[in-house]
Amino acid sequence: MVKKGRIARFLGKFYMAVIFIFLYAPIVTLIVLSFNESKFRGHFSGFSLRWYGSLFQDEMIMNALFTTLVLALLSALVATVFGTAVSFAINRMKRLPKTVMMSITNVPMLNADIVTGISLMLLFIAVNYTMGFASVLLAHITFNIPYVILSVLPRLRQINPNTYEAALDLGASKTYAFWKVILPDIMPGVLTGFLLAFTMSLDDFVITHFTKGVGVDTLSTQIYAEARKGIRPEMYALSTIMFVTVFILLIFYNRSKGTKKRKEYVRKSGRVKWYIGFACVPVLVLLSFIGYKNFHTENTGKLSVYNWGEYLDPEAVKMFEEETGIEVTYDEYETNEAMYPIIAKGAAKYDLVCPSDYMIQRMKQEGLLAEIDWDNVPNRKNIDKEYWEFARSYDEENRYSVPHLWGTVGILYNKKMVKEKIDSWGVLWDKKYKDNILMQKSVRDAFGVALKYLGYSLNSTDAKQLEEAREKLLEQKKSGVVQAYVVDEVRDKMIAGEAAIGVIYSGEALTCQESNPDLEYVIPKEGSNLWMDSWVIPKGAENKENAEKFLNFLCRPEIMKMNFDYITYSIPSTAGKNLIEEKEYRESEIAFPALDSLKDCEVFQYLGADVDKVYNRMWKEVMSS
Repeated sequence: MVKKGRIARFLGKFYMAVIFIFLYAPIVTLIVLSFNESKFRGHFSGFSLRWYGSLFQDEMIMNALFTTLVLALLSALVATVFGTAVSFAINRMKRLPKTVMMSITNVPMLNADIVTGISLMLLFIAVNYTMGFASVLLAHITFNIPYVILSVLPRLRQINPNTYEAALDLGASKTYAFWKVILPDIMPGVLTGFLLAFTMSLDDFVITHFTKGVGVDTLSTQIYAEARKGIRPEMYALSTIMFVTVFILLIFYNRSKGTKKRKEYVRKSGRVKWYIGFACVPVLVLLSFIGYKNFHTENTGKLSVYNWGEYLDPEAVKMFEEETGIEVTYDEYETNEAMYPIIAKGAAKYDLVCPSDYMIQRMKQEGLLAEIDWDNVPNRKNIDKEYWEFARSYDEENRYSVPHLWGTVGILYNKKMVKEKIDSWGVLWDKKYKDNILMQKSVRDAFGVALKYLGYSLNSTDAKQLEEAREKLLEQKKSGVVQAYVVDEVRDKMIAGEAAIGVIYSGEALTCQESNPDLEYVIPKEGSNLWMDSWVIPKGAENKENAEKFLNFLCRPEIMKMNFDYITYSIPSTAGKNLIEEKEYRESEIAFPALDSLKDCEVFQYLGADVDKVYNRMWKEVMSS
């Protein structure tokens, strides 16, 4: 028996240790990173409060935090009131209607979030409702109500109906009996429902992502939009503050909940809690009004911009607002594929968007773009002729797009870990670099690498060639050379020396070399992807002239240079490049290779929906193997 007791205690301690490691180790890591002077996870350059200071000056993060809290409070409050009322109705039903009603009520909980999110988005589109703060609020109330019912209904079933009847017999009115007899008994369930709804709303991403409109971002959607360039350290600081705040509140609550003083306070101050609760209502209404005024942008006649995460210097936006008096609503997305349905389905009204080459080609073919009035963009002359020629590969007559940033896809390798000089994609299959290679988690990029290595076009539609590329990718994965399929993580991992080789965008390579001089970038001899992201105006944009004013502003050399300093991606302007102070950047072959030296590189083309399905099917086979 003693031995069994020791084993049980050991297993209990081991279990707790595992829980603490997996639960708190990531949080500790996040807290440490929030005090890192460096912007990059893989490079610790000393203790600093830098990111805490910049956090409260970051309007995008502060707006996202405000929206998140207001949304959670309002949706939880409304869902709690409505859900409690519905619980009373369900509790009084007969068995069959009650079963049917509970089945219907539980649908949002049983549905996958993505199904709920897409269905709500399609509903808003079908009724021609412009999505914004109100649409997200309605969506959150919808999925929160079942959780309130789930918490309140069991408490109602436990109530002794004789107590309520006795109160009536003693002369109490129904209202008085409800407030003094019924509600105190079910209050634990009501509070649990409210807290559960608040937490679910606070943590939601998928449904918010599909139902948010112009100018609406919560913390979760803001972080997700930044994934392409990496999460900003300000987010680490904010997460640390939130965690510490909740942790301290839990400590105080747990220390006081068993004391005699608190029990006496709870017994005597029931009314006080109700007064406080009612006092919160007008505050929440005021907050919702402010939130609505801040985020509801329908028919404002200003400017709504939709861009990749961290793809434009925020100072440039402020400068434009100050110069023109035009208020800019600036939202971010994470991939072309995430942006496309928003524009295609008219789920949100944007005036200016920045897709990649192949996506612009697709949107143009589908009639989603408006022609630009070049009379309103005289500064287009500052973009070099060769880049306008480049843009003809996806915008044949240069009628719909303005080049923004461009670059290549290549190999970044650590010269301390790789002794040979790399010049071919073939190194990505070399078994001596087992578990040391990072591949892009992107169907077109991954297949592009395999197709170019095999000597084919990265825009191949030939079934046999695609089969060969798939087999090559499967061979690579099964050999164990791939450490991970990544997007933004490639930058941090390469800076930290956690991998020897990584497939990367040229702009990211330049950033990596700033923090780790042992890294070398090369475009393989077989050729690669030459890409360009350009600004376009969606058809039916409400503020087209303002969009063209913004385009003219962005084409100024000093603004393009300013953006290069911010993001280190290549700008399509010699005039802008010549303003760059640092010679190593201005003359960098990574940032500004001569286009005629990239003759073996190709621009991605839109291959059509049927071919896209083939690529996606084969990519799923690779990732699931």
